[in-house]
Amino acid sequence: MMTPREAVDLLESHDLTGLGMAADAVRRKHHPEGVVSYIIDRNINYTNFCTEYCSFCAFYRPMGHNEGYVHGHEVIFQKIQETIDLGGTGVLMQGGLHPDLKIEWYEDLLRAIKQKFGERIWLHCFSSPEIQNIAQVSGISLEDTIRRLRDAGLQSIPGGGAEILHDDVRQRISRLKCSTQEWIDVHRTAHKLGLRTTATMMFGCGETLEQRVTHLEIVRQIQEDTGGFTAFIPWSFQRENTSLGRFVKEEATGVEYLKTLAVSRLFLENIVNIQSSWVTQGLKTCQVGLRFGGNDVGSIMIEENVVSAAGARNKASEEELRRIIRDAGFVPKQRDTLYRTYFLN
Repeated sequence: MMTPREAVDLLESHDLTGLGMAADAVRRKHHPEGVVSYIIDRNINYTNFCTEYCSFCAFYRPMGHNEGYVHGHEVIFQKIQETIDLGGTGVLMQGGLHPDLKIEWYEDLLRAIKQKFGERIWLHCFSSPEIQNIAQVSGISLEDTIRRLRDAGLQSIPGGGAEILHDDVRQRISRLKCSTQEWIDVHRTAHKLGLRTTATMMFGCGETLEQRVTHLEIVRQIQEDTGGFTAFIPWSFQRENTSLGRFVKEEATGVEYLKTLAVSRLFLENIVNIQSSWVTQGLKTCQVGLRFGGNDVGSIMIEENVVSAAGARNKASEEELRRIIRDAGFVPKQRDTLYRTYFLN
């Protein structure tokens, strides 16, 4: 098992080729069949009202802002139907931390979606900060919150809100958002209640390499204890239009992204799937990432509002994702939210 010191040394290393080869060997161990997966799903942001004011976010609007919204059921139904019509299998539904939406609002929404669409759509919803906010606003425990959401139709939980799991960093970039321990508590509780989750990392926001590796240590330990993570998804901070961008003058380079992706694959040997992201780094770097430990390229993202608000301009169709996978020497396969590639294509 790789030590944190070894991980930092690799992040500082200039041997990019050797690092990529080592990560690729671990990928082959987990995925010897040579398949790289992708998903067709949609990011639905049910509200952009938020009380947290994170310095890296350009998407949120303060309460009462004339550009703020809370989508009703019919708007969300239309977005889901469009997703299904395009061959989609799931939605990733997240929003701002709204001070007035209690657990009953979320239960009503989840039940309405399941009543209308049944098993045609997988509900991968609500980041740790949202779930902590729902519990606080509703005056109920975290476990009761997750159990009630699960019973209403929630099927898995995304890893959003992690940023860097180190409270010194969190105090600087998202002072009002959930703490490291609160993020951990959501995922451990979800795993205990039978829900799978993903883990993410937004790096390049001024953290040290040691703090980045601390994040990986936390994720690895949770997985060791629960086995509940389906995937790890690292992506780089986008500075345009954000207040944090005034202090972080340069975004992570493609080389830094590839090194972080490779170290993630090497350090997190107990997580089967590592996603190579095109959203922040573009299709070319994503493609190279498939030889730096990545075995998945994420979603075509029928709709994405949060990262694009911060300056990401990259787009991808299903055929483009399949092409970069094939050209990298792999077999492209569509998957579902739990990374099951049973689709015949």
